[in-house]
Amino acid sequence: MPTPAAPAPDAAHIDTPHTVVGWREWVALPQAGVDWVKAKIDTGARSSSIHAFDLEVDERDGQEWVRFSIHPWQRSDEDRVELSLPVLDRREVRSSNGQVEQRYAVALDVTLAGRTITTVMTLSNRDEMGFRMLIGREALERGFLVDAARSYAGGRPRRAVRRKNWGK
Repeated sequence: MPTPAAPAPDAAHIDTPHTVVGWREWVALPQAGVDWVKAKIDTGARSSSIHAFDLEVDERDGQEWVRFSIHPWQRSDEDRVELSLPVLDRREVRSSNGQVEQRYAVALDVTLAGRTITTVMTLSNRDEMGFRMLIGREALERGFLVDAARSYAGGRPRRAVRRKNWGK
């Protein structure tokens, strides 16, 4: 008779240097001075993405740069933030609906669950999406574990901040 497999260890008992995050998190963008952006943690996506608009590309000292704006609060056009960053590359990205589009990719600092990492972020029109930002595997490989049963494991803004800027 075969021996039954041992039960999988409880994630809370694994002694690793990983940071546990939920399926959605509030993150910060220190380069942009943005303290709170709601992001979906998406292990099905390779790259991370942020809602960006008014993209303008120019050249500085032989390097391509992109200037763009973001609205950090979902369902709100308030608090527009403008950034200008060097273009790392242009990527063909297949969206969740199967369409392939060419996107600019930039390096952006993101604070997730108290840890700040620099990750590649593609610029996309996510205005119609449920989240203005998506954190993909390339960022998560830097020491994060996703607990799909949790939300906001890394903390969330005070309710007054959420209500003022996001309608909740």
